[in-house]
Amino acid sequence: MILRSHTRRWVVSASGLTALGAVSAQAAATRRASIVDFGAVADDKTVNTPAIQKAIDQIAGKGGGTVVVPAGVFVTGAIFLKPKVHLHLDKGAVLKCSTEVADHFPARRTRIEGHFEAKFTPALINADRCDGLRITGEGTFDGNGRIIWDKFWALRNAAPVPNEFPNIGIPRARLALIENSKNVLIEGVTFKDSQFWNLHIYRCRGVTVRKASFRVPDDYKQAPSTDGIDLDSSQDITVEGCTFSVTDDCIAAKGTKGPHALSDTDSPPVERIRVRNCVFKRGHNMFTCGSEATIVRDVIVENCTVTGGMSVLMLKLRPDTPQRYENILYRNITLDAAGGNIVRIQPWSQYINLKGEAPPQSRVRNVRLIGIKGRYGGFGNIQPNPGQTTISDIWLKDVSVELKQEKLNISGVTGLRTENVTVNGRLVNLS
Repeated sequence: MILRSHTRRWVVSASGLTALGAVSAQAAATRRASIVDFGAVADDKTVNTPAIQKAIDQIAGKGGGTVVVPAGVFVTGAIFLKPKVHLHLDKGAVLKCSTEVADHFPARRTRIEGHFEAKFTPALINADRCDGLRITGEGTFDGNGRIIWDKFWALRNAAPVPNEFPNIGIPRARLALIENSKNVLIEGVTFKDSQFWNLHIYRCRGVTVRKASFRVPDDYKQAPSTDGIDLDSSQDITVEGCTFSVTDDCIAAKGTKGPHALSDTDSPPVERIRVRNCVFKRGHNMFTCGSEATIVRDVIVENCTVTGGMSVLMLKLRPDTPQRYENILYRNITLDAAGGNIVRIQPWSQYINLKGEAPPQSRVRNVRLIGIKGRYGGFGNIQPNPGQTTISDIWLKDVSVELKQEKLNISGVTGLRTENVTVNGRLVNLS
């Protein structure tokens, strides 16, 4: 029975009176639909884009719920989530990215590498303004990337100047782009073999990525631009209990680039980032600021293990961009690899463009590494873009490491402090 009052409608149930809006919300929370019921076929060849999108659209039309991918390999092109629609991948479920770009990934305006490109490949999973989004389960997003990687390297190597061949020189899909959304949870799923970045988070606030995996095959030497997580112009992000084995940045803080970057209203600061209890098995860098980034501050990376020879902290200093990297804390980090560097704060000059402007000024301030232990390749480098970068207040405390390269190469730094730093069994003073 439905009762009406002057302001609300109520449902009479065995448990008493319940607001009708609350009933609708409860129904949406429990509503589930399998993509198989909409015609999806798990044969690793049928392109299921229309069936999966139909499931999303119908659930959205009913007020929300969860689209479920059951066990099996479902090939698909780009799909677009809608507000109040969640995605769950059962154990053994695989959403596999089609490589037929022209057919299944029509180019569209999208954020990429610090700017909006008029036409570039959308992601496999796209979510815009989807507050409260949940992407969960024990299944896998498979980018099917090897074919695209091989094509990228063939075109790059054939280019007149290979090092200038752009990363977006060929169409290729990210596995997920989440943008303009709040209170997002990504939990349990595996991201593998992405054609480009794995998980791109743009202009979001309050995102948790928990117990997810990011993988590139061990036998592929360099899958290009396979970043694990790109935190683009976003705030209040937690990454916890995740595993990374990629061939680029494991986690990258990103924004925009160029001499006018500070006035770019599409690129607010990256702030309040928490990374904890993660394992980093392979990658160029564990946590990176850049290459396109402007303001990154209030970052804590703690209780993590690094078993691949990567740079543990990498701050890329672009000579064409005014940058502010500050209040970055690493603590309780365990290292166990024969190579890699603990810290690299240094110039990065690929694809720079001053656009006729004078070189901008940048600063790095208040970077602390506390409780670093284990064996590794070397300490690394701290050096500015001469005449452009101010680096100050670097603190290394309670460090006990075995290194092949004991020296920390330092120039242009003020306020370097070391406390209780032991290298190869000897107490040292790096300052």
